[in-house]
Amino acid sequence: MTIKTLLTSVAAGALLATSAFGQEVTLRMQTHYATEHPTGQALARFIDDVQTMSGGEISIEMFYSSAVVATTETFDAAINGILDCDATGGAYQTGKNPAFQFVGDFMGGYDTPWQQYSWLYYGGGLEAAQELYNEQNMQLVGWSIYGQESLSSSKPIAGPADLKGWKFRSPPGMETEIFDELGASPIVMDFTEIFTALETGIIDGADASGLANNVGLGLYDIVKHATYPGFHSMPSDHLACNKDVWDGLTDSQRRIIDTAWQKLAFHIALYNERANSEAAAKLQEQGVTLHAWSDEDRKVFRDAAQVSWERWGDKNEQARAILESHKTYLRQLGLLK
Repeated sequence: MTIKTLLTSVAAGALLATSAFGQEVTLRMQTHYATEHPTGQALARFIDDVQTMSGGEISIEMFYSSAVVATTETFDAAINGILDCDATGGAYQTGKNPAFQFVGDFMGGYDTPWQQYSWLYYGGGLEAAQELYNEQNMQLVGWSIYGQESLSSSKPIAGPADLKGWKFRSPPGMETEIFDELGASPIVMDFTEIFTALETGIIDGADASGLANNVGLGLYDIVKHATYPGFHSMPSDHLACNKDVWDGLTDSQRRIIDTAWQKLAFHIALYNERANSEAAAKLQEQGVTLHAWSDEDRKVFRDAAQVSWERWGDKNEQARAILESHKTYLRQLGLLK
C-alpha cells in the first residue's frame, strides 16, 4: 500500500468516525405521566428509539410525574433552562396566551385523533402553532392525542337536554363556558377530588379522561352512565423544546426526535382506541349504559362550542389566526359549514 493510499484510507476512516460519533447531547424532559401509565410507557419507548436511532448520540433524562416542577410550570422551566423540553400539553399555558387553547384542546372540533393530527401536518396547523411557540422561544416538535374523552355520570346523558342542571367536574377554561351555554353546572375542581365528590353526591358526573382511563380511576364503580364515543374534548399533549436547545441540535438529531415522536403519537392513538373499545364492551356487560350522541346532538354541542371559540378567538391576534386555520380545515373535512 502506498503512502498516498494509506493517508486516503485514514482520512476516510476519520470522516466515518466523525459521522458515526457526532456531538453527544443529553436532553432533560418532564412529563406529568407516571412511569406505569400507558403514556409513560410509550415515552420510555420513545426514549429508547431516540437513543438507538442516534447511535447513542442523544440521551434523554425524563422526569416523570412532574418530579422537577409542577405540571403547569413545565413550559416555563424549559424556557428558563431548568429543563430542555416539555412533554405535557399546551392547554396548561392558556394563562400565558389564550391562543394555547386552540393547540391544547380545540373543544367540539374534530371527531377523531386522525382528523386533528391531519390539521397539524396537512392543514397548516404546525406552521400556525409554531409562531405561537417560537414567540415564547420554544419549538413545537409534535403532538400526541389519545382520543376523545368520555363524560361519566350518575344519571343518563343521552343528549343535550340531559345537560340541563347537570353538575359535573370540569377543568377550567373554555369547557366551563360551553357547558354553561348548554345549561349544565360545571364545577372546577382538582382531578384528585373527583372520586369523593361523586361518592358524596356533590357532583352528578365528571369530565375526567377517556373511557379506559375512567375505568382505571374506578369511576364506574360509582356511576353507571357514560358518553361513548366521546365528542366534547380531545386534548393534545405536546413535545416542545427550548428553541435555543433545539436549534443547537444537528439536522439528523432533530429528524430522529421528530420521527420517534411521530411513532409515539401513532401508537398512543392506536393503543387508546383499542383500550377504549375493550372497556366499552366490558362496561356494557357490567350494566353501565353508554350514550352515543347522534349527529344532530353533536351539532348542538358544536354550535355551542363555536360561541366560545369566537369569544376566545377575539382575545388576541394569535388566537384568531389559529382558530381561523382550524375553521378553514374543518370546512374542508365537511365538519363545519
